[in-house]
Amino acid sequence: MAMAAPVKVVLGSIAFGIFWVLAVFPAVPFLPIGRTAGSLLGAMLMVIFRVIPPEEAYDAIDLPILGLLFGTMVVSVFLEKADMFKYLGKLLAWKSRGGKDLLVRICLVSAVSSALFTNDTCCVVLTEFILKLARQNNLPPQPFLLALASSSNIGSAATPIGNPQNLVIAVQSGISFEKFLAGLFPAVLLGGLLNAAILLCYFWKLLSVEKDEEVASAVGEVVAEDDMTLHRFSPATMSHVASLNSQEFVSSLEAFARSPSLSGEFAHISSLRSRANSIDIDVQIASNVGIDSMRASAASRDAAEGAGIAQREEGVSSRRVSRTYSSQRCVSRGEVSLQAADSKESSMEMWKSRMWKACVYLVTIGMLISLLMGLNMSWTAITAALALVVLDFKDACPCLEKVSYSLLIFFCGMFITVDGFNKTGIPSALWEFVEPYARIDSASGITLLSLVILVLSNVASNVPTVLLLGGRIAASAALISPSEEMRAWLILAWVSTVAGNLSLLGSAANLIVCEQARRVQYFAYNLSFLGHLRFGVPSTLLVTGIGLFLVRSY
Repeated sequence: MAMAAPVKVVLGSIAFGIFWVLAVFPAVPFLPIGRTAGSLLGAMLMVIFRVIPPEEAYDAIDLPILGLLFGTMVVSVFLEKADMFKYLGKLLAWKSRGGKDLLVRICLVSAVSSALFTNDTCCVVLTEFILKLARQNNLPPQPFLLALASSSNIGSAATPIGNPQNLVIAVQSGISFEKFLAGLFPAVLLGGLLNAAILLCYFWKLLSVEKDEEVASAVGEVVAEDDMTLHRFSPATMSHVASLNSQEFVSSLEAFARSPSLSGEFAHISSLRSRANSIDIDVQIASNVGIDSMRASAASRDAAEGAGIAQREEGVSSRRVSRTYSSQRCVSRGEVSLQAADSKESSMEMWKSRMWKACVYLVTIGMLISLLMGLNMSWTAITAALALVVLDFKDACPCLEKVSYSLLIFFCGMFITVDGFNKTGIPSALWEFVEPYARIDSASGITLLSLVILVLSNVASNVPTVLLLGGRIAASAALISPSEEMRAWLILAWVSTVAGNLSLLGSAANLIVCEQARRVQYFAYNLSFLGHLRFGVPSTLLVTGIGLFLVRSY
């Protein structure tokens, strides 16, 4: 492709430069607007500078990629809601045998989960749990955070849905899910094992230090307190008392004593006693007057009234006790019936929750099977996402709000910006200079091509690198053979993904792990740029080099 007019080249380079600065350094002091706004600004400048017409700018947006990205994000949201990642976290802690065992588990779990649910999602949901687990066992967080970030990047290279650049490659190349997985799985498997071995060798002494039991117990108390706070009012931990305790019994008696029926009985007893007192007074008066007959009559009446009072008091007392015990039995029966109703309702809710989780897992497995069968990846992911929305049978807004729409907008602006930069002719001129020495039919050509991809992925980010070089690398390889064209796409996917492990700024997964670890309450840890670089450089070079020998086209 010939170079465009000098004015268009200069203006297009300015627009792309602004996009690149804001994409790599989203919080620059002179324009701290972030990556998403930076991509839109670059796209708008491409149109305003007339580097690309408005109609072609719309055509530059790749809707199948956006559809696939949206569908996988929605599925990931429902998987998180169904506690999939919670179970993965429990798998990490289950019967762990020390720091080295935990490190290997993190490498395995993060690699597999990132291949199926994208590396960014894996890092978001597992970082905090891994950090708490390391602190609880008094282990240094750095090895485990590096294991999570690096293994997530390596594992995500295995499938088209593992990371954004693989989505772009799968859609643009037309490689099926099955062939993509078969071509990169050996490299991912050996690369993941090699990365774990490098981590073990690098941190062997650090992970062999004896644990400080006092510190570990203190951290354990904090974790336990945190968990108790989170689950204090969970229905699973609530229990109902079948019988009344002593305080409840006393309060119930007081309540019944204040009831209207018992108040009436006590009033009746008081009136009887007042009548008896009045009779005694009359008897004394009569005796003073000396009327013996009235004394005898009053005495007999007094005895009769006293006997009646005693009988009535016994009747009232017995009725009061019987009413109290019958009321207590009613309360106990009410508590039992309430407990049975709550238990029945709780069991129904638990059954519904389990059925819903099973449906989420079945829909996800169905999506993966459909992708392996070669169905359209974008519409398969969207269909699975909408099936989960319908199965949820609730307002979908809370779940859809968790989708990263800023990432989708970033992709739209990036598509337009990169397409405008391609129209300047600069990428084509640079590729024409490098292409004779970067052909994939020779070891030296593969080495040079890999170095170019690795450097550009860390300088311009991996997705723009794929957009800039993908078509050109594939066209060059197609001149050799169709199988070599497919192999060229797979090499691009492998190197651009593993290149993210080189530095902390190499991939979004690294930045997610760093930011998540820095913000965790009680267990915050700052993963430094140099700390990552000391491990990232040797790991990236070795894993990339070994994997290149295993990338095959089928």
